[in-house]
Amino acid sequence: MSTAVSTPNAQPWDLSREAVLASRRNDVSAAASIAITRKLKKSYGSVIALQNLDLEIRAGELLALLGPNGAGKTTLVHILLGMASPDSGSASVFGADPYTGEVQTRVGAMLQVGRVPETLKVREHVDLFSSYYPKPLPLEETLAIAGLTDIRNRPYGELSGGQKQRVLFAIAICGDPDLLFLDEPTVGLDVEARRLMWSQIRSLIARGKTVLLTTHYLNEADALADRILVLNHGRIIAEGTPAEIKARAMGKQIRCSSRLTLEEMRQIPGVLTVKADRNAFELHVNAAEPVVRELLQRDSWLADLEVTNAGLEEAFLALTQNHNADSKEG
Repeated sequence: MSTAVSTPNAQPWDLSREAVLASRRNDVSAAASIAITRKLKKSYGSVIALQNLDLEIRAGELLALLGPNGAGKTTLVHILLGMASPDSGSASVFGADPYTGEVQTRVGAMLQVGRVPETLKVREHVDLFSSYYPKPLPLEETLAIAGLTDIRNRPYGELSGGQKQRVLFAIAICGDPDLLFLDEPTVGLDVEARRLMWSQIRSLIARGKTVLLTTHYLNEADALADRILVLNHGRIIAEGTPAEIKARAMGKQIRCSSRLTLEEMRQIPGVLTVKADRNAFELHVNAAEPVVRELLQRDSWLADLEVTNAGLEEAFLALTQNHNADSKEG
């Protein structure tokens, strides 16, 4: 069973990324696997959600699961939570069926669509869910970690969207779980609230917890994850640290203002992807120099030119688009 965590003389949710990394007791890469799937398959009618999926979640890590809509992320989370059964293959958490009570008391979850009664107060929600666990965190500690102390007596229905997200986060952590599933936890939060949530998540990792995070904010995965899995059409198409995933992009990003159209940009040799961003274009390219020369030749009005290394978003797009192209050819 997990034990209550109380850090004297320090607030664990204020730990920096560097402090979190320094507090690791073991190398994550050598840690035991606490959740495992083997040849996992799941379909909904003719739609294949997961295809022969092999996955391991290691103790003490934050594993970020990325993928476009329909990639199979939510299906995988539901199976690991015991909320759905695979068509074939196996899934285990802490060496047992995810559905068993022994596993359920060691797991917390913040799902993308959360529904709780509107009339109950914040503290009543946390107190109620805490009662489901054998050794929950003290109520005051849970409220403090989630940033809810000042609104503890407000009815849930009167809260803003961001405040409701924090209540759902508190419900997920109140049982002091060893494994935490966070499905799009920062949706609806402003920048400051999102950064605060990141700090809270890092504090959980520092205290030996394991987190599976699904997110569409790629900078969030870049900032938090020890390891990233990219899922597409029910298959893992890439795995590695954020730096390793970004390295697979093998390219540069060009940002500029131009009178060329989006389609004209796409036709330039060497351009992998291009998108409009406000009054500028962002191009992902293999090599910047020949593309920049071509841009200058085609548009003498080119301005605000910036060239940077490709980031996680560009790597993600390149990986999924290449996989989609390979699937069509196959």
